[in-house]
Amino acid sequence: MAGSNEFNVVEATIADIHAAYQDGRLTARELVQIYLDRIEAYDRNGPCINSIISTNPRALEEADRLDAAYKAGGFVGPLHGIPLVFKDQGDVAEMPTTLGSVLFKDHMPNRDAHVVSKLKDAGAIFIGKATLGELGAGDTHGSLFGSTRNVYDLERTAGGSSGGSGASASANFATAAIGQEGFASIRRPAIWNGVAGMRPTAGLVSRGGVYAGWPMINGSLGPMARTLTDLAKLLDSMVGYDPNDPITARGVGHTPASYADLLDVDALKGARIGILRTPMGHRVEPDTDDFRLVTEVFDKAVADLAGAGAEIVDPIEIPDLLELLSKRAREPGEDDLSYSAYAAGSANPPFATRAEIMASPEYAKVTKGVHDRWGSSGTSEAHYEYLKARDMLMTRMLAVMADHKLDAIVHKAVEHQTTLIRDGLNPPFYDQRGAPHINTFLVFVPSVVVPAGFTSENLPAGITFLGRPYDDANMLRFAYAYEQATQHRRAPECAP
Repeated sequence: MAGSNEFNVVEATIADIHAAYQDGRLTARELVQIYLDRIEAYDRNGPCINSIISTNPRALEEADRLDAAYKAGGFVGPLHGIPLVFKDQGDVAEMPTTLGSVLFKDHMPNRDAHVVSKLKDAGAIFIGKATLGELGAGDTHGSLFGSTRNVYDLERTAGGSSGGSGASASANFATAAIGQEGFASIRRPAIWNGVAGMRPTAGLVSRGGVYAGWPMINGSLGPMARTLTDLAKLLDSMVGYDPNDPITARGVGHTPASYADLLDVDALKGARIGILRTPMGHRVEPDTDDFRLVTEVFDKAVADLAGAGAEIVDPIEIPDLLELLSKRAREPGEDDLSYSAYAAGSANPPFATRAEIMASPEYAKVTKGVHDRWGSSGTSEAHYEYLKARDMLMTRMLAVMADHKLDAIVHKAVEHQTTLIRDGLNPPFYDQRGAPHINTFLVFVPSVVVPAGFTSENLPAGITFLGRPYDDANMLRFAYAYEQATQHRRAPECAP
C-alpha cells in the first residue's frame, strides 16, 4: 500500500493524519489510496464486510488538489485531507445515491447535500458511500447489496440503518463516517460495531439533499467515529443554518464556536448522572440471557462513571415512559412530501413520487423492512396522540432531571447483543432489536453513544448520554470523559 511503510492507518485519528501531513510522512493521495486498498482487501474480499456501496472515482483527484493546496499555503480547513464515508441516503455529486435499493441503482443526483458541501469546504474527501437499511428502513439489508456484516462477528448484523457507516468506520475504511437517524439508526450500528455515534438535537444539522428530510423532523444526520474527539471535530463542520431545511432555524444560537474545544477529561467530576434502567428498546426481551449479558456490561459502566467522579442517581424513573413511547406514530402523507422534496432537487430522479416507486415492478424486490414500513401510513388520530405524548414525555423527562438536579441521563445504547443476520432475514425476523428510541421520539434532544466494552460472548455494548434540548456540548463532554477513563475501543480483528 502506498505510504503504508511510514504511516499506520489503523485507528489513525484526524490529529494523527494532520501531524503526518505536516511532517511530510504522508500525502492525502497516499492516505486515500491506503483506505481504497483496505476497502478492496477487507470489504469486497477477505471477510467481505460489505459496508461500501460505491467509491468516489474522483477521490484521488481531490486528494491531489488538497496536496497542492497544502504545498501552496497550508491546510484549507480543519478537516484537510480527511477521508470520510457517507451513508448512501444523501447526495455526493460524484457518486450515485442508491438508498441501498435496486430501485435507485442508477440514480445520479449530481449535487452535494448541504452537509457534504460544508465538509468539503472544511477539506474533507468523500471516498465512499455506505450501505444502509434499504430506503432507510431497519437493519442493514438491501436489494442492491445484500447484508452488511458485523465487524466483530461476521455472522451477525452491523445494525442499521446506518450499518455501513458504523462498520466502515470501525474497520478503518475511512477516518470517520456520517450516518442518519430517524429511530435508532446511528446509535445502534455505532455501538454494535464498537464506535462512537451521535444523533444531534434536531435542527443543528441540515438534511438538505438527504432522503427523509424536511418536512419530516425526527431524522437527523450525525457523526460516527472511533474517538469522541474526531466525533466532535466532525460535528464542528456539520452544524449550521440551511434555508432549504427550515428545522435548522431552531438550531441558530445553540452552537458553540467548537464542540471539540470544549472536551474535558474531567467533565464527569461532580456531574449528576441519572441511570435509566427501564427496558424500553424495540422488541426488547428482558428475561433472556442476551439481555442479561448487556446488563452486566452496563452495570460495570455505571460503576466506571462513579469512578470518574460522577454523582450517580440509580435508578431514575420517568412516569408512564413505556405507555408514552407506545404512542409513536407518523403523520399521514409526511413521507410522501419528504420524498417529493428530495426528488425535486435531484437531477433526473428515477421517481417523482413515492406512489411511482411502489408502482414499479422492481418494488417487489425490496426488503421486508421496507414493505413493513411503507405498507402503513398511519392515521391523523394516531399522530395527534403521538404529539400529545411527545410533549408530555418531554415535560416529564425534564421534570425528573430538575427534581434530581441531573446533568444527563444514561441508559443502555442497545439492550440486546447484535443479532444474527439469518434471524433478521428469516423468522423471528429480528430488526432493530433492543434499540431505545426515546431521543427520536422526543426529537429535540441530543444522544451520544460510546463503547462500554464487550459482553462475555465478546460482542460490543455501550452506553448513551441523553440530555436536555441543545445540550449537545455537555453530552459530548461526558462521553469523552467516560471514553478517556475506560478506553474500551478495540479495532476488529477481521480488518488488520
